[in-house]
This record gives sequence, C-alpha cells and structure tokens, in this order.
Amino acid sequence: MPDQLDYKTIHEIFSRFRAHEAEPKGELEHVNAYTLVVAVALSAQATDAGVNKATRALFRIADTPQKMLELGEAGVIEHIKTIGLFRNKAKNVIKLSQMLVDDYDGEVPSSRAALERLPGVGRKTANVVLNMWFKQPTQAVDTHIFRLGNRTGIANGKDVVAVERAIEDHIPAEFQQHAHHWMILHGRYVCKARKPVCANCIIADLCPYEEKTV
Repeated sequence: MPDQLDYKTIHEIFSRFRAHEAEPKGELEHVNAYTLVVAVALSAQATDAGVNKATRALFRIADTPQKMLELGEAGVIEHIKTIGLFRNKAKNVIKLSQMLVDDYDGEVPSSRAALERLPGVGRKTANVVLNMWFKQPTQAVDTHIFRLGNRTGIANGKDVVAVERAIEDHIPAEFQQHAHHWMILHGRYVCKARKPVCANCIIADLCPYEEKTV
C-alpha cells in the first residue's frame, strides 16, 4: 500500500477529476428521495445497471412508501427477482416503507442515524442518500473507492470506515461534495480491480501504484 498522498498531490488529482467531469452523477435511477433509498438498498451485491433494469417498471407504479405497501412483498418480488438476494431485499423494502409511513409521515429522514434505522439501510446507503439527495458532503465507500483509495494513496484505510475518514480528512473541502462519485466512477471504469486501464488514466503520473499496466 502506498503512503498517504500529500495535500498538493490530492488537490491536483481532484482538480483533474473536476476538469474532466464537473458534476459527476450516480448511476442509480430514481425519481425522488424514497426511490433513491430503495434503489441504493437494492444495489447491495448487485450492479447499478441490473438494479435500474428491475426498478424502472417498479418505480412507475410504486414511487412512495404507501404505494409500495399497497403493491406488497409479492409484488415487489415480481419486479426485482432478477436482482441477487431479491427475497430478503423485498422484505426489507416493505419493512422500510412501513417504518417511513409510521415514524416519518412517509418522508425520507435527512440524518444518518434515522436512515440507518431503516431495514436494509446501512452506513453506505445512508451516505449515498445524504450526498445525492440532501447534498451533504458524505462519503459512501464501496469496493471501488476502497480499492482506489488504498491503491493510489488518496485515502488509506484498513476498512471502509477508515477510508471514509481518510477521504474526509485528506481531500480538500472544495471537492468533498463530489469526491465519492469521482472515485467510484474512476474505480469502476479506469482503476479496475484486475486490470487497471492505466493508459487511459488522467492521474497516472501522480499515482504511486507500482503494478501499472501499459
């Protein structure tokens, strides 16, 4: 693992990310805060593309907690059965919808603690929702960010929470809002797990990773 990069290098890396794509977007399709919560919860151990394919029809008929409850668990299963762990996820979607109706008047809460109370919603999901919908500079660390952070020295850490803290501690404030999206997209499409596409990497000259591909 490379040493943690210095401030100047990290600033240059994120300046390049911003110049390349000023407003990076998450790839999960949603129409409101509620459908974003559901989409992110469904994306665990699944691809965004696979979730989008399953939820397009679902969200057309159930874009609120009450409508989802009316659809019922069997109806949810019918829509998401192409997604891994679909039975358990459907159960959680119904449970979290009921909790939103009972405890939050059908609205998605805007605190991490409240979001993490929802069945099937962990820290990463909460951070995605806080960042994408409520515009908080939270950092949702997935496998791509964890790999990229440690491989490049942008944000070192032995677990996802440590990498989250490293991003918050080391990446300049001006880049915090979009940091996790820049890192996810770079890790997903360029700094891949097995064969990083170093020839197409806009930060290759700043990256200390020793096993670069040519």
